[in-house]
Amino acid sequence: MTSNDEALSYRAAGVDIDAGNAVVERIKPLVGKTFRPEVMGGLGGFGALFDLSKKYREPVLVSGTDGVGTKLRLAQQLNRHDTIGIDLVGMCVNDVLVQGAEPLFFLDYFATGKLDIDTTVAVVGGIARGCELAGCALVGGETAEMPDMYPPGEYDLAGFNVGAVEKSGIIDGSAIRAGDVVLGVASSGPHSNGYSLIRKIVERAGSPFDLDVGGVKLADALMAPTTIYVKPILKLLRARRGTIHGMAHVTGGGLQENIIRVVPDGLGLAIESSSWKLPPVFDWLQREGKVPREEMWRTFNCGIGFTVILAPGDVAGVQAALAQSGLSSWTIGEVVEAAGDKRVRIA
Repeated sequence: MTSNDEALSYRAAGVDIDAGNAVVERIKPLVGKTFRPEVMGGLGGFGALFDLSKKYREPVLVSGTDGVGTKLRLAQQLNRHDTIGIDLVGMCVNDVLVQGAEPLFFLDYFATGKLDIDTTVAVVGGIARGCELAGCALVGGETAEMPDMYPPGEYDLAGFNVGAVEKSGIIDGSAIRAGDVVLGVASSGPHSNGYSLIRKIVERAGSPFDLDVGGVKLADALMAPTTIYVKPILKLLRARRGTIHGMAHVTGGGLQENIIRVVPDGLGLAIESSSWKLPPVFDWLQREGKVPREEMWRTFNCGIGFTVILAPGDVAGVQAALAQSGLSSWTIGEVVEAAGDKRVRIA
């Protein structure tokens, strides 16, 4: 406790500027690896400059922002901070990708009560790695030290991404027709959705993080970083222009509520759940939590992290291209005539 006569400083108030500067110096080489030719200037300016004219003729900007939900709580509980940044990037860039956009640059927001340099560098290092995987530049962000706002050891995280697509190349679902096929692309696990329920299930089960689930520890299965689909899908779009009628990123709302978002009115989806095998971590969550089947579909991705909608004759070629990029995929359903509230049927 300070006396009224004691000289005060920002450090005494709980904010360590030197620690913040140390973080910046340590992340500079990590951030530098993500830069693209269009980036003008370096890290540390008041604003980031990006030259669109180097690549696009009629660019349409596509933006998105997201967080990682309460997966953060699990990361902090397990003291695993090096991959949560990959999750943050994945949640943002996969959304932008849905409309055919290439993610261009990314900014993050990291807030904590007291800055821990090693933890912060680990988190931002994960963000930089995610940006490398997505091919987008980490051009800046905010590291906020806010005493009394967060308990010791806790932090919050958010991200913002801007992408671009040629106007003629926008994918908005308008080309989708009845009879089109829904191709499901594999997820790495729960990604960053449903973790409030996941944590309840894990807590009720006694937090068995060392439990073997499909050949990996439960902790590893739950903390597996979100798959970043950007490079394989962009490669696919370039090679098969016009083939893809619609795409969806399976996030909060699960299979039940995400794919239908890109399907035009008057059409619906018939999903066949037997067309792929529920990954072990989801099987464990459903069994241990006694989660109803319908709740699984509307909460989790259930092993399908991204979907592509296309004509039946194009499926084999697209699956082969995805396989070459290391992504497993399955024909999980089709587009059907449908109206009203019951536009999604999962059998």
